[in-house]
Amino acid sequence: MQSLIKKLPGFIVALVIAIGSYYIAQLWLPMLGGATIALFVGIILGNTWLKQPGLAAGTKFSEKRLLEYSVMLLGATITFQSIQKIGWQGVVLTVLQMSLTIGFAIWLGRRLRFSEGTYLLMAGGNAVCGSSAIGAIAPVIDADNEDTGIAITMVNLMGTILMLALPVLGTLLWGHDNLARGILIGGTVQSVGQVVASATMINQGTVVTATLFKILRIICLVFVVTGFGYLHQKKQSQATDTKLSQQLLAKKSSLVPWYVLGFLIFCVINSLHLFPGQFGIICHFLSTWCEMTALAAIGLRLNLKTLFNQGKQLLFYAGGLVVFQVAAAILLITILF
Repeated sequence: MQSLIKKLPGFIVALVIAIGSYYIAQLWLPMLGGATIALFVGIILGNTWLKQPGLAAGTKFSEKRLLEYSVMLLGATITFQSIQKIGWQGVVLTVLQMSLTIGFAIWLGRRLRFSEGTYLLMAGGNAVCGSSAIGAIAPVIDADNEDTGIAITMVNLMGTILMLALPVLGTLLWGHDNLARGILIGGTVQSVGQVVASATMINQGTVVTATLFKILRIICLVFVVTGFGYLHQKKQSQATDTKLSQQLLAKKSSLVPWYVLGFLIFCVINSLHLFPGQFGIICHFLSTWCEMTALAAIGLRLNLKTLFNQGKQLLFYAGGLVVFQVAAAILLITILF
């Protein structure tokens, strides 16, 4: 009971920011979306008026647990049937695009001497589904709160830039080709909300294509989380003595955390059409609010001094990764479609 009371203030503040951000998005900034606004409002307030130690327990809970719940609930909103609509070219393009993005993110992150937590979270966030992917990966690779906050902030910032730029770029490259423009947006933009908002700037046909490609990337989350968990444990075991290595290897049963298993189970059940009619809608609603509240909490916990200390190098890393991601997508679309 004491633990619950301790967490309430931080959770309530994060939830209030999420609610306010939702209405700001609805009334004035629909293209940005409530989640992105909640993150940036949280950063501003957390580094000014709400820099309070008493909020720490609640914001830590909201950051960790609510993102996990959001990932699990997301599984009830997608189906494996989406792969059939995309076709083999779409599957090949998505797998290659994600692999190239992850490989480049890891390579560049190491060259710039970022921590393992930062470059793996940036790789997963850009390749899969933004904040949800980062939230799923962070516990598996033992990423600290600082790395998680920085990665989520940069991925959301770059996602916002892509959201606004890709409709223009896609139209310049392919004219009124909805398929190519939809693949470019759905294959690169980070969060689901940003994908839909970006594609909506063109037309409904582009929204359908972009959403299908985004769903396929989300389905791949299970494999990315498992792979990153394995890489982290392997690296840790190589850097420690034999006894500790055995302890780390014994943890391999936890390579796929509960919320990723829940995501997969929900996805399978939804693909078999076993859920009641409104279940997916309810899960989408809850997942969205969990994500918005979690991002508000992450913003409240992010120390801007730490972010600014990495300055130009971090911006170069995030920007370089986005440019590579878009260039790879354009090349693959040209070859396969």
